[in-house]
Amino acid sequence: MKLKQRVVVLCAVLFLLGLAKVFLLDGGEGSAASRRDLRAFRKMEASLSLAKGARLTHTLQSPWEVAAQWVGPREVYPDETPELAAVLNALATAHVERADVGYKGTQLKALLVLDGGQKVVFKPKRYVRDYVVEGEPYAGYDRHNAEIAAFHLDRILGFRRAPLVVGRFMNLRTEIKPVATDQLLSTFLMHGNNTCFYGKCYYCRETEPACAEGDVMEGSVTLWLPDVWPLQKHRHPWGRTYREGKLARWEYDESYCEAVKKMPPYDAGPRLLDVIDTSIFDYLIGNADRHHYESFQDDGGASMLILLDNAKSFGNPSLDERSILAPLYQCCMVRVSTWNRLNLLKGGVLSSAMRQATAHDPAFPVLTGAHLTALDRRLNGVLATVRQCMETQGSENTLIEDRMNLPHPAEDPKAMESLGSRFFSLDLFSAEAKETLLTVLFCLDLDGGKRP
Repeated sequence: MKLKQRVVVLCAVLFLLGLAKVFLLDGGEGSAASRRDLRAFRKMEASLSLAKGARLTHTLQSPWEVAAQWVGPREVYPDETPELAAVLNALATAHVERADVGYKGTQLKALLVLDGGQKVVFKPKRYVRDYVVEGEPYAGYDRHNAEIAAFHLDRILGFRRAPLVVGRFMNLRTEIKPVATDQLLSTFLMHGNNTCFYGKCYYCRETEPACAEGDVMEGSVTLWLPDVWPLQKHRHPWGRTYREGKLARWEYDESYCEAVKKMPPYDAGPRLLDVIDTSIFDYLIGNADRHHYESFQDDGGASMLILLDNAKSFGNPSLDERSILAPLYQCCMVRVSTWNRLNLLKGGVLSSAMRQATAHDPAFPVLTGAHLTALDRRLNGVLATVRQCMETQGSENTLIEDRMNLPHPAEDPKAMESLGSRFFSLDLFSAEAKETLLTVLFCLDLDGGKRP
């Protein structure tokens, strides 16, 4: 055997070893993380704890300008946000300049304008923490603490597709009523010594107001996305009919996903994988009410699915509504990065991370122990569903590599373009794997790319 042929054989062996190291994802008890996803996970862990009362260390930009600059087509905030604690603190403390009834919808909310002209949505507390919402999985009032917890779960999962949310205690008499519009003021009333309001919405009733304890009302404040990023509303392909006795097609047609794959924007781009990510997110929080969703306008299908309106969550910690996972178990596919992150969160890591992430919040404890336990239990259900898909159709058809929402600069872009573009993007691999693969590609590139 010629020396050159030996080198090529050696390169091929190194290539196979490198692929095995990168792609073999252990679905059992062992680690399922690639080096890259593990690094991202460790970075998330290190940034979970947020300082109370944090403020920006510079005055060149307002907290709202900082947060507005974070927004992009595939993320609401970046993975490294040292100013996050300061922005959340501003949401929880900034002076209210104006208060009005909420935008159209079915649930009670108020639209506030904070100091500096920043719009936010205030959702009032309707239940004590340990109240269990019985009935359908989408039953009951909105839960303000669910909005807070959902935002932090979005951080933990590494999706970064949910608007910023924080708990806040609002004095309705001194902070809201003096700056309220006549329309909002007309919905205020007293129940004993407690100030209440019922607002304007589809289900808002004078007989069902939200009431403060005295004048102070607990609630959640959600940062309004920048106006330069207008939203587009879409009907969710796995939405419910909300009609007794009438099923949606996905509820009786197990091949429904094949039909969805033929419809834009699910026939190309990241949207279908976003829907599947969202089904996992919603199953973990118990949200069976995502009948519509939003993306950014004129996105050509490339925008993320934005995780808005998560308040119909964490209602019943004993109910695991499996139908929420229909996009996952009917399509039987999931992002590799999502699969890796979920495996890193098993064994109680998820609930522990949620406790840590919400410890700074003014409304802490955000979730009861029962809901934290439910997070870990539901995570096991998601992992079992993916494993079943892998057993049925193989991991290569179940785990989909899609990193467009995780851009990382290459160490040597020119070299990677010249050597890697023939096969695939080397940006998918860890630094060590890249080195191995580049060595192989260099070997195979001998004699101008001729193959032995």
